[in-house]
Amino acid sequence: MERPVAEIRGRAVELSTGEVTGAVGDSVTVLPVVVAVSSLTDLRLPVLLLWFGAFQVVWGVRYGAPVSVEPMKALAALVIAGSLTVPELAAAGTLAGGVLLALGTAGALGALAERIDPSVIRGVQLAVALVLLRTGFELGAGAPKTALAAGAVGVAVVALGRPRASALVVLAFGVALAAAETGAPSFAVPEFGGSAGALALGLAEFDPTTNALTATGAQLAMTIGNAAVATSLLLGDLYDADVSPDELATSMGAMNLVAVPLGALPMCHGSGGVAGKHAFGARTAGANLVLGGLYAAAALVAVDLVAAFPMAALGVVLALVAVELGKASLTTDTLALTVGVGVLGAATNVGLAFVVGIAVSVVVRRTRFRRFLDKL
Repeated sequence: MERPVAEIRGRAVELSTGEVTGAVGDSVTVLPVVVAVSSLTDLRLPVLLLWFGAFQVVWGVRYGAPVSVEPMKALAALVIAGSLTVPELAAAGTLAGGVLLALGTAGALGALAERIDPSVIRGVQLAVALVLLRTGFELGAGAPKTALAAGAVGVAVVALGRPRASALVVLAFGVALAAAETGAPSFAVPEFGGSAGALALGLAEFDPTTNALTATGAQLAMTIGNAAVATSLLLGDLYDADVSPDELATSMGAMNLVAVPLGALPMCHGSGGVAGKHAFGARTAGANLVLGGLYAAAALVAVDLVAAFPMAALGVVLALVAVELGKASLTTDTLALTVGVGVLGAATNVGLAFVVGIAVSVVVRRTRFRRFLDKL
C-alpha cells in the first residue's frame, strides 16, 4: 500500500498507481462530451478543461474523497444537437446553479427528490441518450469510412470487457487521426474572456429563453436524482464518506455560478464518475489531484488537435456515450413511462417531456391510490 502524502478531513490522500488509473476512470464521463461541445460550438476546449481540472482539485480537497465533476449531460446534449444556443446554455447553467445552491443551503433537496418519480428522471436520461445517438449518426454519416474504423475500435474495447472505456479509447483514436494531420501539438496558454458564446462576463451573453428554462428543469431532474442523491449514497457505499445530497447540491450551485459566466460548461457531480474512479482503482482524493493536473496539461496543448478532430469519429464517441446513458436509464420501475418520456423528449423537447412526465406520474399515482382506497 502506498504511503499517504496528506490527510483531508481525517482521510488519507495517496498518489498511487490506482489513483492515476482511477483518474482515467472519471475522465471517461467527461472528455467525450467536452470535446464534442468544443468541436461543435464556440466554447473553447482549453477553458473547459481548466475549469474541470480546477474543480476536481477543489472538491477533492473539500470532501476528502474521490468526488466526480462531470458535464450536465442534458444541457450538453442539447447544445451539441443545436437545440440550445451557447447563450441559452449559459443562462440555463447559471439558473441551475442558483436553484441548486438555494436548495442545498435550505436543506430541501431530500424532500424535493422524493416528489419526483424516478421513472421520469430515467426518461429524461433516455431522451438525452436518444438525442446524442441521433447527433452521433448524423456526424458519422459525413465520413462513413472514418466512422466505421472508429466504430471497430469501440467494439473491440467492448469485446475486451471495458465498455465504459470504449468512448475514451475512440476519442484517443480520433486524437491520433488529428495529430497525423496537424503534427505534434503546440503549447498555448488559454485565453479567458472574449466575445464568443458565454466567455465574457455580462448579461448580453445570456439568453434566458423559454427553451433555456425548460432545459434547466430537465437538467435539474437528472441532477437531483443522479448527481446529488445517488452520488451521496455511492460515496458512502464505496468510500465510507459522509457527504449529504444537500452538501453536493450546494457545491454544484457554487461551481456553476462562479464558472459558467467565465466560459465553463455547466458542471455537476455524478454517480457515474464516482463509480468510474472506484472501478479503475481510486481509493482516495489523490485521484482528483491527479486528474486536475492532467486536465490542466491537456488544456495547454489541445487547441490544434480539436480543430482537426474528425467529426465522424466524434459521432461514434457520442453514440457510445449514448448507449451507456441509455442502458442506465432502463433500470426503471415503470418502463412505459420512462420510454414515453424519452421518446417524447427526443422527438420534441427534453424540458417539455419532463413536465409531461411529471403530470402523467401524478395521475398514475392518484389512480393507484384511488384503486387502493376502493379495495378497503
